[in-house]
Amino acid sequence: MRTKTLKKNKINVVTLGCSKNVYDSEVLMGQLKASGKEVVHEKEGNVVVINTCGFINNAKEESVNTILEYLQKKEEGEVDKVFVTGCLSERYKPDLQKEIPDVDQYFGTTELPSLLKALGADYRHELIGERLTTTPKNYAYLKIAEGCDRPCSFCAIPLMRGKHKSTPIEALVIEAEKLAASGVKELILIAQDLTYYGLDIYKKRALAELLKALVKVEGVEWIRLHYAFPTGFPMDVLEVIKQEPKVCNYIDIPLQHISDSILKSMRRGTTYNKTTQLLKDFRVAVPQMAIRTTLIVGYPGETEQDFNLLKEWVKEMRFERLGCFTYSHEENTHAYQLEDDVPEEVKQQRASEIMDIQSQISWELNQQKVGQTFRCVIDRKEGNYFVGRTEFDSPDVDNEVLIDASKHYLKTGEFAMIKILEAADFDLYGEPVA
Repeated sequence: MRTKTLKKNKINVVTLGCSKNVYDSEVLMGQLKASGKEVVHEKEGNVVVINTCGFINNAKEESVNTILEYLQKKEEGEVDKVFVTGCLSERYKPDLQKEIPDVDQYFGTTELPSLLKALGADYRHELIGERLTTTPKNYAYLKIAEGCDRPCSFCAIPLMRGKHKSTPIEALVIEAEKLAASGVKELILIAQDLTYYGLDIYKKRALAELLKALVKVEGVEWIRLHYAFPTGFPMDVLEVIKQEPKVCNYIDIPLQHISDSILKSMRRGTTYNKTTQLLKDFRVAVPQMAIRTTLIVGYPGETEQDFNLLKEWVKEMRFERLGCFTYSHEENTHAYQLEDDVPEEVKQQRASEIMDIQSQISWELNQQKVGQTFRCVIDRKEGNYFVGRTEFDSPDVDNEVLIDASKHYLKTGEFAMIKILEAADFDLYGEPVA
């Protein structure tokens, strides 16, 4: 039996869920490496750490299935230990310990030092920005705050991530400098709520000041904003986007719905008129801006009238990018007190209708790009194509620019000027120009 203790542990970190989880896994891996541990990301290792998501039903199901999959490997002797961390573990630890007791240990979202100790590593406070990035070398996520103070009725994030806590500008600049030194050219700013940044530590919204500090970091060429909340949006940010070439003409602002009665029940703190005006202000301030949003359909009490209003509004607003989710009835949220009264098939149908409308809008907007030349970053080579993005596109969720690799050679991680030759609803096809 002694052979197990003599074997050098290889720790495999498995990441599920959103970009915030990607970031947390990278920090964990950086800490492990600093303690001299052998660590890999989603490759074979005899010790497994699963960073789970607990946001909505599908994500929870995927997390549970992944845990069971690795426990099966443990039973078969392929894996020695399985640890679980992240949002699912934070939210449901007592239930998980009871239902899936074979996991070696469960950790919440704020228990990184304890997790490291269980893995035989020390938590090192001095490691600002020392991460093992798992994204392509040219971009990285920069988490500027943790948690959320918003009272949205449908959302369980405050249960899993706690109250909003901004990271000071100085620390973020140090982290950005280290990322740039390792070859990162694009920073994607993430938080549960970018709009709130700074209120807790500076007593004012400080996203604009943060952007002004980050654009000075040498080597960083693009800075992209994800997950801004519409209520209380700091309008001085628009001026920075317009003035600073490094800040992409892009914003991700989840709006969720537009019917006043639904917005009120969702506790979003805004209305149809205020939201529409905000988007018009965006367009006036930064005419070139690509606006990404996400919507929820099938929220309790959503009538045909509410849904038709949402459809017409999507047609009118012509978002450059849009994603649509079906409502997930989450325990311990405010909306859980409401009856989940929209049948699942109706939710799915409504989501399909929204995405059909968006597909047409995206196709029309993309046709306008044919013949134009854009500065693109080349993320990867896939099959017969080099795959790039314009400044109006975020990785994984937005349009891609495909360049025929049999005719052209491009360096991944580098920028290139690409002329658009053809356009589909969510893809552009182009060729490099000198």
